[in-house]
Formats: sequence, structure tokens, C-alpha cells
Amino acid sequence: MKGIVLAGGLGTRLYPTTLVASKQLQAVYDKPMIFYPLATLMLAGIREILVISTPTDLPRFESLLGDGSVWGIELSYASQAEPQGIAQAFLVGEHFVGREPVALILGDNLFYGRMDLDRIVRDFREGAVIFGYPVRDPERYGVVALDRDGRVTSLEEKPARPKSNLAIAGIYLYDDRVVELARSLKPSARGELEITDLNRAYLELGKLQAIPLGRGIAWLDTGTHESLLEAAEFIAAIERRQGLKIACLEEVAYRQGFIGRSELLRAAEAMPPSPYREYVELVAAEQT
Repeated sequence: MKGIVLAGGLGTRLYPTTLVASKQLQAVYDKPMIFYPLATLMLAGIREILVISTPTDLPRFESLLGDGSVWGIELSYASQAEPQGIAQAFLVGEHFVGREPVALILGDNLFYGRMDLDRIVRDFREGAVIFGYPVRDPERYGVVALDRDGRVTSLEEKPARPKSNLAIAGIYLYDDRVVELARSLKPSARGELEITDLNRAYLELGKLQAIPLGRGIAWLDTGTHESLLEAAEFIAAIERRQGLKIACLEEVAYRQGFIGRSELLRAAEAMPPSPYREYVELVAAEQT
């Protein structure tokens, strides 16, 4: 399975900080925001990843991330001239996706906890998989409702009277029909190719599965100043308490077997003196 990180958009809710750099390049505690969705895909075992962003910001992502070889992955880049909906990512990335299944994650979404995403990706065969997360205010999100057997009964976009409290989290798995189905979508009233409509197309085919995320998982959307601060405080609290970093890409690559100890040490040596470098060196010094 391949992966896409959608890191476009105008970031107007984070103005004026997005005048300096895009939303997904903002810091979430001690790392750029995009490290977190990249880590999620890497932990799922995905090594071919496309980063989609604006023409202005794309060179900044390329400068930050390079070709991904330092982490044992293959990164490529594509430009989204205008933000015209999440589902547009599959048209922008059509040649990258080809005829393979793909995971799409939003660049401003952070996940923490045991999602079993590696197993879900490994077992994935066809259709689409979305993830439902219980929230107090589902009317602010896309919402999925399930029957007693866990089958999807409805999908709604920011409903006034939600049929469930399961918001659709910003990570999606699709089979090789996704480009074809995305191309068949019609723009919504706001002129966008809606991800809910794409999911609805799979539902109409009887090929949509929704997996509820449990209490041990945190899903954070960092699209506002308040949510960005909350995410930073959450990451800081966990890291200070455990002494372990979240979304340290060098550590993720090492523990996933994408790189060996010698590559991990070389990555650390290329870093300036910093707490981040010290942490990577501690990981490399562990006795296995």
C-alpha cells in the first residue's frame, strides 16, 4: 500500500502564522506538524509516500524532508494549485497511486495510541476503510453511523442532528478504484470534491467499512490556534512523563526495520547539537 499526506490548503484559521510557513510546517511541541502523519503511515508499514501541498509551500517540504532515504522511505511530491476538496488528492496523485491501494492522511491530523493500523493495512484487500472517533460535538464533523453489527448505515457531513457521535477521523484506506471513483465525483455546493461523497460511493458499492477507534487512542486536529496549542500540550505531557518521543521519524524508521543502527547513527551525526539529536543517540545506544 502507498500513502498520501495531504498538506495543502490556505491555513486561514491559523493566520498570521501561516504567512511564514504552511500549517503543516508549524511546530507541534518539538517537531514540525507533518512529522506526525508521516510517522503514522510509517508505523503502518507504508514506505512509498506522496506529499501534496501548494506550489508555494512544496519547496519548503522538499527542503525539510528530502527524498526520505534517511528514514528508509521514498518520498515524492505533487502540487495542488488550488484546494478543491480532500478527494482531489487522488486526482493530483493519480500517477503516484496507479493501480495500487492507498492510504490518505490529512497533514494536520495527529494520532496517538495503538490503532493496529499495521495489521489493518496488511489485511486490506478491497473497498474502503474509514475510522470513527467518538466526540462530544459530532455536528462539527463528518459523521458515520453503524448498525448493531458494525455495518455503515449512513454518512453525513456536519449534520445538524447527528445520527451518532462517531466523527470520521482524517485517515482513509482505499483500493485501486479510488482514482476512478474520485474522477466521477461532482463538486459540492462549495465547489469541492468532498471526501464524504467518495466514501458514499464506496458505501453504495457495499464496500465501505468503518472501524471505531477506542478509548486508548487520541485523535487531534490542529487546524486552529486553540487545537494546535492543545496538541502541543498533549505531546509535551506524554513525552515528559515517559521520556519517549512521539513521531521521531528516525526512531520510527529504526524500530520498523527501515534503517539499521549505522544509518541511525549517521542521521544523528548530521544533526546539530540539540535535545532531539541526544534522543536519537540514546535510541541508537540501546542494547538489543
